[in-house]
Amino acid sequence: MRVAEIIADFDTVLTQAYRPASASAYRTDLHLWREFLAEQGIDHIESVQAEHLRHFIRRERARGVAIRSLRRRFAALRALYRHLQRQHPQLPDPSRHLRLPKLEQHFPDWLTVDQAQQLLDGPGSSDGGPAQPTTAQTRFATTRDRAMMELLYSSALRVSELVAIDLDHLDLAGAWLRVFGKGGKERMVPVGQVALTALRTYLPARAAVAAAEVQALFLNQRGGRLSVRSVQRIVDGWGRDRLGQALHPHTLRHSAASHLLQSSGDLRAVQDFLGHAGIATTAIYTHLDHQHLAAVYDSAHPRAHRAPPRQNPKEDR
Repeated sequence: MRVAEIIADFDTVLTQAYRPASASAYRTDLHLWREFLAEQGIDHIESVQAEHLRHFIRRERARGVAIRSLRRRFAALRALYRHLQRQHPQLPDPSRHLRLPKLEQHFPDWLTVDQAQQLLDGPGSSDGGPAQPTTAQTRFATTRDRAMMELLYSSALRVSELVAIDLDHLDLAGAWLRVFGKGGKERMVPVGQVALTALRTYLPARAAVAAAEVQALFLNQRGGRLSVRSVQRIVDGWGRDRLGQALHPHTLRHSAASHLLQSSGDLRAVQDFLGHAGIATTAIYTHLDHQHLAAVYDSAHPRAHRAPPRQNPKEDR
């Protein structure tokens, strides 16, 4: 069986069984793998051995491909071979016993409590000051952006979750928000009093510009649903204006989670707050808390004399 024909046949499975973004990424991965096999003079799937797969992954790593992308390449190849095994059980699967590259430990960006307060409470041109003449449009944008920033931090939302909020997802009286996360998974998250106040200020301005039948909570100035890209641009503008640095919406989510864990110490509650499927994902915030403690200790304790902390500390075995 020719490799090119097998991949072309698998494309139908990708279209039907995977989300568009995942299907597109897998197509790219399998195209790279087919090109690699062609360079090795391999045209038929029966000739592929486990060593060829290892060589492909090693070559991709040598090209500077990140570990996360290498793991996705593995996943694409395994999905292809699972498809082949269903059609041709006698065909060997060289991907079965290969081990995935381990993910590099990554610590997310986050703000200190003081930085978060400076971002949300400090003065900035985004408040409609002298640098930005006051008009109906700027007043709408100012109240919207304030409510949006407060809600991102208050409820630790992903940017995709924020733009998907509809009016009926918000319970102002109960101070709760219904959120649909990854995979459409629903959760309820609390909304802080400062965010509630900002939302109550914003809602009348929203009503004045909302297009008919639009249920989105956060709108652009044409009355339609605000886009992810627009939110990213607004958050970055606030970061540069008030903190002097680039800022991503996910940084506010990480910061909210870190600050909640520092105050409560309740990892399980933070897991529910963030909507993580497994506690291991949430556990990254314990590392952030330890890093903060180490930094405070080194700067404040008179007899610290500690070596600088490693960039990627590992738990004691």
